[in-house]
Amino acid sequence: MRILVVDDMPLMRHVLINMLRKLEYSDIVEATDGKQALELLQSRHFDLVISDLHMPKMSGKDLVSTMHNDNKLKSIPVMIVTCEDNKEKIHELIKERIDGFIVKPFCLTTLEKQLKYIMAKQNSSQQQSQVLESKA
Repeated sequence: MRILVVDDMPLMRHVLINMLRKLEYSDIVEATDGKQALELLQSRHFDLVISDLHMPKMSGKDLVSTMHNDNKLKSIPVMIVTCEDNKEKIHELIKERIDGFIVKPFCLTTLEKQLKYIMAKQNSSQQQSQVLESKA
């Protein structure tokens, strides 16, 4: 599984990458903002994007919106990492069709649970697509 970690803060990218490695994910690429992430997404295959919400140049929310408007990228699951704990803003994120989110600060267990949730959701969605394709 190839994961793209997007955050403008080097320390946060480092923390996330180390946590992912502890969870035995090893194919990890990093980007410093949404624009760099889009360039990487256009040139390589990724199975998951983990993005900060608030970044210069292009926010995580704008990254998600751009991905969902691109047929090549719209099926890639996205997890948003945020320090935002305002329920209204979190509901806005959910409306943007993010696949998961975690609020900073978080622990390894929280990250692991969210990753399992996203992967289960992705697997379920793929199985439904296969059933629909076989009926067509």
